[in-house]
Amino acid sequence: MCAARAAAGGCRVVVIEHNDRPGKKIRISGGGRCNFTNREVRHTSFLSDNPDFARSALSRYGPQDFIDMVDAYGIAWHEKTLGQLFCDGSAQQIIDMLTSECRRGNVEVLYQSRMVSLVRGEEFTVDVEHDGHRRSLCSTALVVATGGLSIPSLGATDLGYRIARQFGHPIVDPLPALVPLTFSPRFLRHFGGLSGLSCEADVSSGSVRFRENILFTHRGMSGPAILQISSYLRASSGFSIDLLPGLPTDAVIEEYPSEKRLLRTVLSGHLPSRLLEAWESPLLDRPVNASSRREIESLIAGMKSWYLEPDGTEGYAKAEVTSGGVCTSQVSSKTMQSMRVGGLYFIGEVVDVTGWLGGYNFQWAWASAVAAADAIVKNRAA
Repeated sequence: MCAARAAAGGCRVVVIEHNDRPGKKIRISGGGRCNFTNREVRHTSFLSDNPDFARSALSRYGPQDFIDMVDAYGIAWHEKTLGQLFCDGSAQQIIDMLTSECRRGNVEVLYQSRMVSLVRGEEFTVDVEHDGHRRSLCSTALVVATGGLSIPSLGATDLGYRIARQFGHPIVDPLPALVPLTFSPRFLRHFGGLSGLSCEADVSSGSVRFRENILFTHRGMSGPAILQISSYLRASSGFSIDLLPGLPTDAVIEEYPSEKRLLRTVLSGHLPSRLLEAWESPLLDRPVNASSRREIESLIAGMKSWYLEPDGTEGYAKAEVTSGGVCTSQVSSKTMQSMRVGGLYFIGEVVDVTGWLGGYNFQWAWASAVAAADAIVKNRAA
């Protein structure tokens, strides 16, 4: 995106790509249909040590700007829940669109290339191994768009962090984000047998709350709501699950004391039977009117405020993104340029900006790319 935009502005651009083809992470996103943006993107939907950092770039290149490009290429798309936009066809359409934009600007892409060294004198000099040969590239601008550590099987490395440190930029400790959570053997003895079971829930930590599906796994929990809350958790921090979202505690037993059905039967209208089987309580197998209202309300309250502390995550192998990264304190929010080294830019996931699940991180990629490209074009013209 950055290369295409800069080339359209008249810059000569080379992309150093260590994979054998472009956009591997795009290709697998959204179940292969690429959740390319979200209509509801706001800077408040992003985590960073500087919560306002993403505001500038996102305000100048929003979801509709990217939609306009998608529409111009005749790519059909649809909207799912919560403003998420997907291709009707394949994620490959988004990759083809971006590579087509690069070809239009005569961008040179060096696939299966490796950076050997990087130095800065009057210009940046990057020595690259490509096609069995070493090549030196010199430029007044260098854009680091290397992503984070997530999904190493697709080629993720720490190169971007190493470049940042080389030039004196501090790094906010990277962590797996939007990642499934793992739990203790005790939890798994009770709920491990529910692997594959999904249900809607309200998941919260502090003032942050997400109402989407949760998914039980053989090692713990996943699903959209769990992935969302994972980005807000740190060591030894827990979260709460409301398994009966939107349902007041007393609404479940509104026919008490005339309700003669088993409490399990009454709750089966709201929760999966397998989950109720795993939830250990003698009250479930009694008629509702055989227990006191206080006992039942206490049980329901526990289901509406189920507090859990994970013992870990599935790590970078399963994380959608990486939180942390290049600290924003020494990067311009308007241009994405280093405040320490002129001509050095950091964009996308390598920066300490992490979006919600559902197209937010792609929109940050597009917006930060445009911010850097436009700044490079402007500096070239000057």
